[in-house]
Amino acid sequence: MPNVNAVPAAGRAVRPLPLLRACHPAPAAAVTLFATAFAAGCGRGPAGCALTGAAVAAGQLSVGWSNDLIDHRRDLAARRRDKPLAAGELDPAVLRAAAGAALLVCVPLSLAAGAAAGAAHLAGVAAGWAYNLGLKRTVLSWAPYALAFGLLPAFVTLGLPGGPWPPPWLTAAAVLLGTGAHFANVLPDLADDLAAGVRGLPQRLGRAGAGAVAALLLGCASAVLVAGPPGPVGGAGRAVLVATVLLVLPAVLLPRTRWPFLAALAVAGIDVVLLLARGPALG
Repeated sequence: MPNVNAVPAAGRAVRPLPLLRACHPAPAAAVTLFATAFAAGCGRGPAGCALTGAAVAAGQLSVGWSNDLIDHRRDLAARRRDKPLAAGELDPAVLRAAAGAALLVCVPLSLAAGAAAGAAHLAGVAAGWAYNLGLKRTVLSWAPYALAFGLLPAFVTLGLPGGPWPPPWLTAAAVLLGTGAHFANVLPDLADDLAAGVRGLPQRLGRAGAGAVAALLLGCASAVLVAGPPGPVGGAGRAVLVATVLLVLPAVLLPRTRWPFLAALAVAGIDVVLLLARGPALG
């Protein structure tokens, strides 16, 4: 059903704020800042960090804008006033051009880090588009997150001198973090997704199952980041593991409360800090 309260956007001047809101700014900024900080920790210079951040930002913009564009009809039917396109604040043609331009810019920015690094990042961006185009409604909804997050450290390390791949434990931790983030991300909107016919794996598991899986995956990511690097696990590592268990265990035992979502956010924050802390060793 069309949004009868929306004011047609065609013919109006493009307003930057609605365009920014349509790109899913919070996750886009978070992933961009993480990639830039990780690049700095790995020893990339100012130019390399700027290039990494610009490439990741372009990819995130293309994925975020395409998401709202592809979901336009669904958002109209749900009367999503929080979506600038569905609220009539943006012309679909403008959003289509913005998504295409961001994707076009992402290609040379990614390849500027080298062929292998660029290919890794572009494969992650392609995974994001595949999620938007239909995988989000299937049991494989987790796969694009796993691939995109798993390849993000490779985009950074392959751009270092010698082009090394990240160690397997780091890739595994990134995959677990990305997959866990997918399960946690859908929890607030799970009921709305089901009503709109979106039946990814978290939606099929329900709130209790998705919350427990999110906490477990993110907890496993913490364990891999602590135990994966060579050498003994120090006191700080043991403290992280204890904190993770204290967060994850109630999430599994109390699946129908808000604790799984809050625990997932907390453990995800721990995982990001651990990933950033591992960067200097890779450089």
